[in-house]
Amino acid sequence: MYEVELKVRADHDPVRDRLAALDADHVGTVTQVDTYYDAPHRDFAETDEALRIRREERGGETTTRVTYKGPLVERESKTRREVETGVEDGDRFDDILGALGFSPAAVVEKERERYTLDGYTVTLDTVADLGEFVEIEREAAEADLETVREGAVERLRSLGLDPDAQIRTSYLGLLLNSSE
Repeated sequence: MYEVELKVRADHDPVRDRLAALDADHVGTVTQVDTYYDAPHRDFAETDEALRIRREERGGETTTRVTYKGPLVERESKTRREVETGVEDGDRFDDILGALGFSPAAVVEKERERYTLDGYTVTLDTVADLGEFVEIEREAAEADLETVREGAVERLRSLGLDPDAQIRTSYLGLLLNSSE
């Protein structure tokens, strides 16, 4: 399965107003702390891959997931293969990664306000040290990537946002570039 994602920098207040006008459903708000890892056997920055442990807090309850993100598969969006699963104990999994030679590279902290709109997830992200962003995403089979991406572009426009202002760099990449 692939994740088709479009991301732009945007002030959240006017986007919230458009979401309300479009009858989008507010799904909830979560806090996420993502720890990204360097691999001992290859340079993820060169291969455009990522491995992370995500700790997510929602309503006083914390869940942990591990995610592998493959390289981008097209130029028009942030579409990539994504494999994710739950982890019972994030600290123990971190210990396993360390024992295998993986080391923490960076931490990305964000507050995410989620909505659904016409089968897409719209997320208003406030990222520590970076600011406000809007993401529109949906999972798709390989055969449906173009159609799903075009739908995401339409949803972005319906929110008053410019698809040409899309940022294809991950929050991790933006954070690492801002500290250089």
